[in-house]
Amino acid sequence: MAEVGIFVGTMYGNSLLVAEEAEAILAGMGHKATVYEDPDLADWEKYKNQYVLVVTSTTGQGDLPDSIVPLFQGIKHKLGYQPDVHYGIIALGDSSYSHFCGGGKQFDALLQEQSAQRVGDMLMIDASEHPEPESESNPWVENWGSLLK
Repeated sequence: MAEVGIFVGTMYGNSLLVAEEAEAILAGMGHKATVYEDPDLADWEKYKNQYVLVVTSTTGQGDLPDSIVPLFQGIKHKLGYQPDVHYGIIALGDSSYSHFCGGGKQFDALLQEQSAQRVGDMLMIDASEHPEPESESNPWVENWGSLLK
C-alpha cells in the first residue's frame, strides 16, 4: 500500500481534525499515513516518490496559515520541478470571504506549476455550510485513498 504524508496548515484546529481523521481512514485502508502539524521541507522530501495530502485552512485575506507558510516557501524557492510527487488537497474556507479556500488554491497552483501530479479533484469545504468539516472530508478521503497505488 501507499505511504502518505499529511501536511497541515491550521489556524483554529479544524484542518488538524480533518487531517487526523484522514490519517485514521487511510490507515484503515492499509496505507501508512503520518500527520505533520508544523511541516517543514525535510518532512515533505520524504514523500518524493509517495503521496502527499495537504489539508489547509485559509486566513481572511486568502493566505495560508502561519504553520504551513515555511513549507510552502521552501517548496516554492528550493524544490522546483517535482513530477514524482503525487498529491491531494483538502482546502477549508468560508465562502463569505472573497478569497474562498485561497490557501488550498495557492498550494494547488504551486504544485501544478512544479509538474506535481494531483490525484483526484481538490476538495473545498465551506465552513458556512459545513460547520463540521470532517463530514465532507471523510467520504472524499475514502475515495482518494482508493486511488492510491
